[in-house]
Amino acid sequence: MDQTDLQHEAKTSIFRSLWGKPNKTASLDLIHLFGDCIRAASSRTKDYLLFRDPESKFHPNPSTLCEIFLMTYIQRSSQLNLTNIFNCTAMTPEQRVLLGAQWVWAVLDYPTKNPRIQIAVQVFHLLPERMEENFEELSLDTYSEIMRMAGMEVVNGTQAERMVDFCSSIGRDCYALFLFFGRENDEGNIYGLLSNNLQAAVGKCVRLDRSFIDHFFKGAKCFVTPSGMLRALVGKEGDDPLTMLVKFT
Repeated sequence: MDQTDLQHEAKTSIFRSLWGKPNKTASLDLIHLFGDCIRAASSRTKDYLLFRDPESKFHPNPSTLCEIFLMTYIQRSSQLNLTNIFNCTAMTPEQRVLLGAQWVWAVLDYPTKNPRIQIAVQVFHLLPERMEENFEELSLDTYSEIMRMAGMEVVNGTQAERMVDFCSSIGRDCYALFLFFGRENDEGNIYGLLSNNLQAAVGKCVRLDRSFIDHFFKGAKCFVTPSGMLRALVGKEGDDPLTMLVKFT
C-alpha cells in the first residue's frame, strides 16, 4: 500500500469512527485540526486589527478583514487535509443578503459527506468612527438584481435575524455564530457568540441586532476556546438548546 492509499484509508477511518461507532480519538483529531486552523486565521487577522498606520493612510476595511480570516483558514485547512471532514463554504453576495451569513462551516457525515453539524457565521466589525453592523455595501442596481432573482421586493429583518431564521429552518444542528472583530475597549481580539436558540428571541418580537448580541458579553468572564466550542457540538446529544461565548484570540 503506497502513501496515497494510506492517507485515503486514514481519512476513511476518521469518517467511520466519527459517525459509525463514536470514537473519542477521531473526534479529538477533528477538534485539534480545527483548532489549528482557527489559531492561524485568528492570529493573522489580529495583526491587522491592531495595525495602526503612522501616516493614517491605510485602514483595513471590514470586507478585507473577513477575507483575511477566511482565506487564512481555508489555506490552513487545506494543508491539514481537513476539508473532507470539516468544510467551509463562503456565501455569494446574494446569499449574504438573503441569509445573513458570510460563510458556513460543516462537519460532514460519512459516507455521504452531507452536513451533520453546521455553523453559520456572521461578522461584526468595530471601526474607530462608529460601531454598527458592517457589511459589504451594495449598489442599488446590485441590490435590486438580488431581490429580483429571489422573487422578493425587500428583505425583512436585520442581518442577524435573517441568519437566525436560516439556521432555525435547518434545525437544532445548525448554529448561528456571531464573530466580533474587536469590541469596545478591546479592539484587538476576536470573540464569538454561538447559539441554536436565538429564534426564541425573534419569536418574542425582540429586535436581533448587534446591541442585543453584544449584551451577552456584558460582565462575562468565562469563555470557551474554538476547540472547546467544536468539542461541545460534536459531543452534544439530543435537541437541547446550546449557547456559549467563545474567545478566538
